[in-house]
Amino acid sequence: MEKSGSPGPSSPVNGRQCNGMWVNDYDSKRKRKIADITQALSSSPVDVAALRRMAISEGGLLTDEIRCQVWPRLLNVPSHNNKDYNQVLLDVQRSLRRFPPGMPDEQREGLQEELIDIILRVLKRNPQLHYYQGYHDIVVTFLLVVGEQRATALVEKLSTHHLRDFMDPTMDNTKHILNYLMPIIDRVNPEVHDFMQQSEVGTVFALSWLITWFGHVLSDFRHVVRLYDFFLACHPLMPIYFAAVIVLYREEEVLECECDMAMVHHLLSQIPQDLPYETLISQAGDLFVQFPPSELAKEAASHDSMATTTFKDFELASTQRPDSVLRRRRRQKAATVESPAPSAVAAVAQPSAARRFVRLAVMGLTVALGAAALTLVNTALEWAPKLDLFP
Repeated sequence: MEKSGSPGPSSPVNGRQCNGMWVNDYDSKRKRKIADITQALSSSPVDVAALRRMAISEGGLLTDEIRCQVWPRLLNVPSHNNKDYNQVLLDVQRSLRRFPPGMPDEQREGLQEELIDIILRVLKRNPQLHYYQGYHDIVVTFLLVVGEQRATALVEKLSTHHLRDFMDPTMDNTKHILNYLMPIIDRVNPEVHDFMQQSEVGTVFALSWLITWFGHVLSDFRHVVRLYDFFLACHPLMPIYFAAVIVLYREEEVLECECDMAMVHHLLSQIPQDLPYETLISQAGDLFVQFPPSELAKEAASHDSMATTTFKDFELASTQRPDSVLRRRRRQKAATVESPAPSAVAAVAQPSAARRFVRLAVMGLTVALGAAALTLVNTALEWAPKLDLFP
């Protein structure tokens, strides 16, 4: 007697190969059916009639992953009640590179399901929060480090504090935070600042850095979690200070670039993967101490009228224009070569040593945070109420 699990005769129905024809026909039909199901699920409203036809037709719904999405629809029980579900699903499906290379597909797919669950759980508990593209880049970092249960608690706290301004209905607060970038650069290196203003590059190139805590743009997970160590221990605006030191570190590249918006944007948006992270972390801390947010707030607010009006998929969408008359500064020429500054803090404190500060970064001088670290910890809560970052 033939066993129930034994294969039947070759036929176009079961898709087994016969002269290389039937299996190909089966695969193409399967792919087409999956595409039709996906389209039906993506329709607004969901095309339940089409899903019923797919479920009844040969082969049914094909995979358990698809059944998880379709069965609730067939019973008129929405699988997720969140308005952001479809966008979250698309973003998570595109997040393959955020998982360790070589991870088995089954394990990765399980983590992606957990990632979706964490995001939707946090949004459901906090209806005042609005999902943004890039949020999943932050959540996946916590998921990979601490697991689903702890990640949910940490991400929820982070979303209502450090990330709160990014999760408003509009991008106004995000644009305002980006406006701190140019004043920081201006304090350290007026030449780079004026060049960027003249090129009309704006600050869109740093958007994905800021709202993903650099998780979207750094390929080495070790560098991502190192920055998360730093950002979690500091003031919520620290990522914009770190963005500034990256630009300052690349001073020579920037000034040698053609002074054109598209060219400068392209250069700055491509972050080198071999940055001296410890040096830049130290310098970002030093800049925060030297130029705290309260000192820059007025200038950042004055840039609001110049801020970009739209952000989409981290593409160049800048409509920013510089002031009608760019601020020009006469830089004092040193008669003699200045001796090296004893520390990065001293370099930042002396306006005439601004360029030397960046040179030290280029040479890879590592400066310990020292006393600045204590100041950063103390100011993490001190400045926050003034900026309404901790509602």
